[in-house]
Amino acid sequence: MCRRWAAIVVFLALAASDARADAVADFYRGKLIKVVVGFASGGGYDVYARLLARHLGKYIPGNPGLVVQNMVGAGGLRAANFVYSAAPKDGTTIGILSRDMPLLAVLGANAAVQFDPRKFTWIGSSSSFVDDAYVLMVRADAPAASIAEARRPGGPPLVLAGSAEGAPGSDVPVILRDTIGLNAKVVGGYPDSSAMFLAMERGEVHGRTVDLSTVRTFRSGWLQPGSGMRVLVQFARSTRHPELAEIPTARELAGTDDALALIELTEQPYTMARPFAAPPEVPQDRAQALQAAFLATHKDPQYLEEAAKLKIDVSPVSGAAVLEMVERIARASPRSVDRLRKLLTEGEGKKPSQPCKANKINNLIDTRPNHELCWQAHG
Repeated sequence: MCRRWAAIVVFLALAASDARADAVADFYRGKLIKVVVGFASGGGYDVYARLLARHLGKYIPGNPGLVVQNMVGAGGLRAANFVYSAAPKDGTTIGILSRDMPLLAVLGANAAVQFDPRKFTWIGSSSSFVDDAYVLMVRADAPAASIAEARRPGGPPLVLAGSAEGAPGSDVPVILRDTIGLNAKVVGGYPDSSAMFLAMERGEVHGRTVDLSTVRTFRSGWLQPGSGMRVLVQFARSTRHPELAEIPTARELAGTDDALALIELTEQPYTMARPFAAPPEVPQDRAQALQAAFLATHKDPQYLEEAAKLKIDVSPVSGAAVLEMVERIARASPRSVDRLRKLLTEGEGKKPSQPCKANKINNLIDTRPNHELCWQAHG
């Protein structure tokens, strides 16, 4: 009798599972899933999104098509707000969000943030940054040839390209200035990664901060000896990256426990470096189908072959693990959060400057304090 009841329970469980799978397949069959990217085409987030879009559909029941939509604005904040509040909550929209969105929400200093990062339906992250690094890269003619020179008290500042408030390219140099004494000023307002690369090549700025994988994909020659570009420091690494064994990490250069704590806090989002999310309240069966398909895609031979050609880091993180990382950020030390908030909001209320692309770095006039730089051509 017990065996009979056990068999019945197993049968009913399997039947229910099949019914759920059929319902998901019926919903997605013939549908088109929109993949929202908060940055312009030609950058790291866009590369990951388009790669996923080419392969994810085969692992979702019903095999829907996928189309990428670039929704540029506010360093990825516009896209995050859209996915959270305006996108359909039926599983037909997902987005690759800027890794710093959860931390930006925790800081509570930006009134434009319209989401609770813990309520997104997290699909997963394509990278845990295990084979990546966030690097400060400068031109050979920059006023510092090493991180020691760049930290020399009273030394000339490195002029670095940045994008919007809350984006790593603008915030990490400020953090490095505060924690390791980096002499740096940020020119904000560049629309995307491609524009910042061009600014370096044209001599509009000395350098920028950027993912090592992004350099591999779009400017691999810069990593070769004699390229005219050099890396000064590694961020988001607890140990030195094997390809940059001679370059120190920011953690190594932190002079105090408070500085180290601030670096570790701001490095946390990199463990979910390329996160994908759907809106809150997506039906559970569809959310689970998307999460399972996401992990299966990252084992797909064709996906991995394309990723290898693009030279990007593939070290997937499950949706559940991403949510735990978000929760960990939300539980960060109030002392470190308060310090970071004050650091990144200094000078708030001043009208942001835009880069003048015709100017060279030796024609800049610094008229703003701290990390903000307004530049104009002489006479």
